[in-house]
Amino acid sequence: MIRIDSVTKRYPDGTVAVDRLSLEIPDRSITVLVGPSGCGKTTTLRMINRMVEPSEGTILIDGVDSRQQPVNTLRRSMGYVIQNAGLFQHRTILDNIATVPRMLGWGKDKSRARARELMERVGLDGTLAKRYPYQLSGGQQQRVGVARALAADPPVLLMDEPFSAVDPVVRKGLQDELLRIQGELGKTIVFVTHDIDEAVKLGTMVAVMRTGGRLAQFAPPAELLSRPADAFVEDFLGADRGIRRLSFFPSTGLQPLTTPIVTVDATAEQIAAAGAASAPYLLVTDADGKPLGWSEPQNLTAGEITADRLLPYGRPFVAATDSLRAALDCAVLSPTGWAVAVDASGRATGVVSQQSIGEAIRGAHAEIAADEARDADAEPDEGDKVHKVAP
Repeated sequence: MIRIDSVTKRYPDGTVAVDRLSLEIPDRSITVLVGPSGCGKTTTLRMINRMVEPSEGTILIDGVDSRQQPVNTLRRSMGYVIQNAGLFQHRTILDNIATVPRMLGWGKDKSRARARELMERVGLDGTLAKRYPYQLSGGQQQRVGVARALAADPPVLLMDEPFSAVDPVVRKGLQDELLRIQGELGKTIVFVTHDIDEAVKLGTMVAVMRTGGRLAQFAPPAELLSRPADAFVEDFLGADRGIRRLSFFPSTGLQPLTTPIVTVDATAEQIAAAGAASAPYLLVTDADGKPLGWSEPQNLTAGEITADRLLPYGRPFVAATDSLRAALDCAVLSPTGWAVAVDASGRATGVVSQQSIGEAIRGAHAEIAADEARDADAEPDEGDKVHKVAP
């Protein structure tokens, strides 16, 4: 565990970047520091590996004051990933990743073997090993940066806005890759971002910091979204925090309807049977069951169904795996207002109306309220609590 205890960073001109910050960062988790510009996120991160020295307070790594270790030893025990990767432009990708093991005295062959192993782990093709950073895309360079930080198998990984310089599609892929790697390796990760969506997606715990380097709230993402500590946190989370909260509601309660689905080669009888279900639209799939688009029943004629004559279906969600937020987003994107549910292979398993999603949301809220009521009933009254007194 990393424990930040009443840490302050004050510069010679009197500027206070971090003010009496106390934070316990749990092991084998992703703790995200988020907040507006100038709130001390990066300064806090850099104080952990002593790139910046605290003015007051202590930082303990597994109970040991970080100042008791030689600074180079401390830094080599922590992976560090920054925006734009910070790669050595004159070294190949393989040698970039092998940098820290070589500094630790590993042999060239062992270091490069470890680098090749990590290229595969972060999703980099082995054919890139002999290329140079300028020959890679921004997303590939960030993957190299993550691989380099993991090369010596450090228990702690510090990440300073590592994905902010890439486009949204690449960013989502990198976030998913980080979650996959974390699931396999279980590092203690401290991640800095200014993007609340990224914080909510990645964080096991999220620390919201306010301007001046003070902690506003430290909580799991679901709690943060449901119970902001104050007006500042609520404002920072944004007006759509209710939509974000749906990310933590599973779609398992949804019951997709299969009746409004026909294949592109459906017979007249099959089209008529599907239309008899009184659904305003039918979902048309290809012969393998993968969605193609929507059509009103009366506009379908057997033998004449083609994809170019169908309404787009937006994008599907994976039933029982994705969240209610994903299902609602799919329904909103669909011109019919219905979301398409698919299985892991992309085959349509049913369709869900916005009304059904709304009912599932109300059910999820009711279940949470019931759980909270049970927890409250289980808490002893103040008068019944036993207060232990130290001998």
